[in-house]
Amino acid sequence: MSTTVNDTWPTQLFLPGQAAAPDGPVDMQMMYVMHHAFRRDLAKFASAAQHTPVEDRATWRLLAARWAVFADVLHHHHSGEDAGLWPWLLEHGTPDDRGTLEAMAAEHAVIDPALAACAEGFERLATHGDDDVRAALAVRLVATRESLARHLAHEETDAMAILQRLMTQEEWTALDEEFFKQDLEFRRVVALVPWAAYGVPREMLDRVFAEAGVGFKLVWLATRRRFAKREERTFRYA
Repeated sequence: MSTTVNDTWPTQLFLPGQAAAPDGPVDMQMMYVMHHAFRRDLAKFASAAQHTPVEDRATWRLLAARWAVFADVLHHHHSGEDAGLWPWLLEHGTPDDRGTLEAMAAEHAVIDPALAACAEGFERLATHGDDDVRAALAVRLVATRESLARHLAHEETDAMAILQRLMTQEEWTALDEEFFKQDLEFRRVVALVPWAAYGVPREMLDRVFAEAGVGFKLVWLATRRRFAKREERTFRYA
């Protein structure tokens, strides 16, 4: 357990929509950037599903492709937590921590089928217009957005407080490298950086890049405009 005193702890990143950022010795800014992107995406998808004309096949194809990106990143994020983070905290935590940590994995299990159902809806609308399919997708997206919002708030409020109580920065860095950054090849970084950074206030983004390194900022500078233009086309009705 960390014995670091409060005045040496990092200032935690707190982004729009975030529920909490418990104080502690571990800088969780990248976790919170990911959470911001998940919230942002589901809000935009829910709006797009309600307002995109069923006959606009080109936009539905863009939305289906964009949903695949979102779902893949979220699945990878949850897989890292399930395989590495929650087991580590369960091993080092107290019996009182168990309920919160077991709930984290249980909440993931509810979200995963919802993601698959939404993907099916987007894929169907990418090939043919159907008002009933669009209506069902819109309902599923709102439910998924609300489910994920509850989970992220629970994680930020309770699970991150447990993490800050139990872990050191060095322990988090090692776990992050093993379970979250594995197989993070350059092609994936090029896709992930503009996606994660999109919509983050610039002063906060500068802080993130200062920690992540100049390479990530260079990727962002090279890809941000192209990503933004595609976002505008994809979510033109949102």
